[in-house]
This record gives sequence, C-alpha cells and structure tokens, in this order.
Amino acid sequence: MPFGVQTKLFGKYGNRQVFKFLSRKKSTYYRGHWIQGLLVGIVAPRTRGRGLWLRLLPPEREDDNYVICQVDQPINHTNGDIRDLASLVKVFNDTKPEIVFHLAAQPLVLESYKSTHKTFTTNVIGSVNFFEAVRQTPSVKVAINVTSDKCYHNNEWVWGYRETDPIGGEDPYSASKGASEIITASYQSSFFSDQGTTNIASARAGNVIGAGDWSENRIVPDYFRATKTNTPLIIRNPLASRPWQHVLEPLGGYLLLAYKLYQDGKTFQGAWNFGPLEGMNRKVETLIEEMAKQTPNPRYVFEKPQDQHEAHSLQLDIAKAVNQLHWRPVMDFAETVKRTVSGYLSDLAGNAALEDRLQTIRSYSKTAQNRKTLGSII
Repeated sequence: MPFGVQTKLFGKYGNRQVFKFLSRKKSTYYRGHWIQGLLVGIVAPRTRGRGLWLRLLPPEREDDNYVICQVDQPINHTNGDIRDLASLVKVFNDTKPEIVFHLAAQPLVLESYKSTHKTFTTNVIGSVNFFEAVRQTPSVKVAINVTSDKCYHNNEWVWGYRETDPIGGEDPYSASKGASEIITASYQSSFFSDQGTTNIASARAGNVIGAGDWSENRIVPDYFRATKTNTPLIIRNPLASRPWQHVLEPLGGYLLLAYKLYQDGKTFQGAWNFGPLEGMNRKVETLIEEMAKQTPNPRYVFEKPQDQHEAHSLQLDIAKAVNQLHWRPVMDFAETVKRTVSGYLSDLAGNAALEDRLQTIRSYSKTAQNRKTLGSII
C-alpha cells in the first residue's frame, strides 16, 4: 500500500542528510516545488527539516509556487546555478546527500527558440555537472535525472514510445533533453555500472499539470492568466494530442524509483517512463473544454499553428514502470483536470496555497490507497 512504501522510504533514514533537490536555473520549475511540498507534508514534520536540501536561484515571481507555499521555511536551501560546477560540488560535499534528484532545466519549447544557448547550457552542461558532482560525492547512493517525454525522436506515432526507442528532437528543448539522456546513459556505463557505485536512472514524464505553474506559453497557466484578467486566451495547436497527467502522478513514480534503487541497486538502473494509461491522451482543445466547464466565464479562441516545430502527437508506453516497479497512475483525465482547476481557483481566491497543496496530496494518497495502487508512495 502507498503508506507502507512511504514508511520504508522515509522512516528508516532518520535525520541523515538523505535528500537533495536541484531546481532549474529559473526557480519556477513547479514540478520540483511539488516534490518539495510532498516532503514538507510528509518528511519535514518527522525530521524537522533535517536531511532535506534544495538548491536553486531566487524566485522570479511573487506567485511562484516556491513563494506562495513558503517551502523554504521547513527545508534547508542554498542559492546557485546548475551550470556552476564548483559551487554545485561544494554543496554536495557540505550536505553529503544519499539520494539526489536532478530537476534542473529550461523546460519550455518556445523559450528554447528564443534562448537557445541558455537552453543547451542549462539542460546539457547542467546534466554533466550534476553527474560530476555525484561522482565526487561518495555519500550519494541514488541519483535520478528527470528529463522529459520530448527526449524521444518523434515520429508522430499513434502508439506510445518505449524506453528503448531512439531519442532526439527537432526543437532545441527536445534536442537538449535527448542529449541529457545520452549523458545519463554514458555516465551509467562509464562510471556507475559496477556494484558499490551510485545507482542512477532517468525519469521521463509527459505533460504534467497542476496548480502553481505560471510559466509562459504553457496552456494551463495561460488559461488561468486569462481567467484572472478576464481576457481572451489565444490557443495555439488546439489539435495537438498530449499525455496530460497531474503533477503528483510522476512524482510518486520518482520517489518509488528512488526507493527501489536504494534497496535493490543496479536492478533498476536505466530509463523509466511515467505517464498516463494508454488511451488517456487528449487534444489541447479537449483539455480547454474540460477546464471551461469548471471556471467562470471562459473566453478563448484558436489560432493557426506557428511555424516553429512542436510535435502534434506524443504519448508514452509505461509498461516497464507498471510491470517492474508496480507503479501505475491513480487519476483519470477528468480527475486530473478537476484537481488542477480546483488548485488554481483556490490560489486566485487568495486561499493558503500550502494548505491547498497538502490537502491535494492527502486526497491523492487516499485515492491511491482506496484503489490499491502504487501510483503514489505518498
């Protein structure tokens, strides 16, 4: 059951310096902040924050999840850039973590066309720096590089991509994530293949949604910005199909993967997909219509796709995670949208963001428990 795994994963570590989180150069990478929220709600009350470390740049916006949830208070954190190897190694040496998650990225496709050099240095050199820091820190037992479903060479297939399919990408962001995967595989075979070395893996997730993401040129944040200002939303690529999933779904998978790597070592090294169940992909227009049912006075119009390349169809085959990790998603599409909309509307109403996130986590975990699934170890 979810809570049983959670006890094994967290309870045995006591006050040791177990976890370290690397948030992206721009500290608005909300997936990292949700995983911080998980630890604020689960681990911090038991350890008083000891053993939990975060490294990031200062937040850029007042509505950033990191700010409104005040996750800096129960978790130790330092400021820094993933591209600065010397300072990264120093933080590793100072904190001596046992489990590290690399969530550092410039995560936006359109931004990668505007800031191409920054995208490659952050996503590619940042990954090299991460594994170099791991190599220089004997305390690290597990290292997980979180990349993206866009790391795959996209053939517009109607079936899901498997971990063994070719990687690559036409746009700079996708190419940088493909490169990050190649780097992970190289470090695994070159430095981490023998017993007794750090156990490493990469995690590839689909289009995650959930409250607290206010990134530019992302459909859900754009939708709620338009709702907040009562302006029409211009929607690009309405017919594009994506594997939408709530942010808690892959995070549960990341933590379960970390537990397996810590307990069973090399058996679980390699790449892992975490996405919705087969048949759960939905078009952008379907997502908008579902959100519109739950928000007041929605206003949106469709525009023609832009010339810059972005895949129209993309989905993941999660059979490996289901069969080997015994992980599976908890929520269907309607539940995913409902929880997402609820969180955004709560924030726009001025409610306490951290309590909303913790309530979402508790509700999600209860659903997982009732459905007897390991979709979450929360």
